[in-house]
Amino acid sequence: MKSLMKMARQFGESIITLVVGIILFLFNAVKFIVSLPARFVSYIREFLADTDSVLKESLIALSICAVGDLCAGIILGNMEFFLQTYPGLMVIIPGAIGMRGNIFGSFGSRLSTHLHIGTISPEFKRSDLLDENITASIILTMALSVLLGAIAKVICILFNFPSISLFDFVLISFIAGLISTVIMLPITMFISLKSFEGGWDPDNITTPFIAAVGDFFTLPAIILSVLIVNLIGFDPIVKMVLFAIIILITVVSLISGYTADNEVRHIVRQSAPVLFFCSILGTVAGGILNNSLSTLLKNQTLLTLVPLFSGESGGLVSILGARLSSGLHSGLIDPVLRPKKHTMENFIAIVTLAVVMYPLIGFLAESSTIAFNNIGVGYLQSILISLLAGMILILIMLLVVFYISTISYRRGLDPDNIVIPLSTSLTDSISTLILIVVSLGLLSLI
Repeated sequence: MKSLMKMARQFGESIITLVVGIILFLFNAVKFIVSLPARFVSYIREFLADTDSVLKESLIALSICAVGDLCAGIILGNMEFFLQTYPGLMVIIPGAIGMRGNIFGSFGSRLSTHLHIGTISPEFKRSDLLDENITASIILTMALSVLLGAIAKVICILFNFPSISLFDFVLISFIAGLISTVIMLPITMFISLKSFEGGWDPDNITTPFIAAVGDFFTLPAIILSVLIVNLIGFDPIVKMVLFAIIILITVVSLISGYTADNEVRHIVRQSAPVLFFCSILGTVAGGILNNSLSTLLKNQTLLTLVPLFSGESGGLVSILGARLSSGLHSGLIDPVLRPKKHTMENFIAIVTLAVVMYPLIGFLAESSTIAFNNIGVGYLQSILISLLAGMILILIMLLVVFYISTISYRRGLDPDNIVIPLSTSLTDSISTLILIVVSLGLLSLI
């Protein structure tokens, strides 16, 4: 009887303990659920306090850059004559646009880092370090322009695309590169200087502006170079002599850069292999576009959206790359293979910017198409294509940029020379593929 009473008491205590536990669990659950809005608001406030300048500065820069990218899109959307008259020209366009952003984006990122750590004066007074950065950018532009022309011809041969000659590809690419360089160097320095002087973080301003400026001037530079090459095209001997001179100057400049005993050697040696790989990616993107040229010409919104989408994506990725690079240099970010608080804040900031910018550029692309009385796809379709393709792309590139930054820094390489060119080139090629696939998929469904 005593044993039975003991068992009953233990059972009762267990039931009471269980009931109390359930009640406490439900209480804590309700308390947690009720506190979620306050926690969320608190987190949002903390996040905005930490990233307010990033969001504000980057959003302003990306919005202004969208105008430049839109101009580039309008130019490309109305380049039907050149694209059809000079077969294969589309192959070189993404690579040329990307190369400008890669070289001068890296130049701007290096200037940003030097301004942050005080090794370059905000007045940009004449110094060896500044001269060496400018020299390295010019050498890389010449070398990559020649290489880009050659790779474009190889892509056309491999995929059996009708195309202009190797001489024409190289001459067009080289002349366009020189024209862009004369414009891009002072603009990059001006943007870096003014943003730093104004108390803005160059990491949030320089790279998207440079990408947009590069997009805006590259296409007119290509058109101008096509016209120049066309003028000298009547004399093949002159063309061959110019080709030989360009190759000689480029090889000599590249060798001098590789063998220099200053910062030029450091920049050229680290950047050249990465930019070589980037040029391949850029021309592959051009090949994808060239293969879809007939579809793009039938849907002017998509053709206009290509530079807009690529430019804004490159701007977002460049902002992330520049911020991670500066964070690694300054010690704010540890070079570990797992994203931590500061890195995650940058991730969330980039996604927030993406959610705002991609629908905007979809709207701009369709609006410009209608304004020029061209064939569009509709506002809803254009916005959906841009937003869906953009979010797929940006979620992939967050991790890609993070690991490129961290691994390059851990191996003793300067992320300023690696991250922006490699990540933006990957962005160009992947964005083109994603944009085409999403466009064809959504248009077929709708």
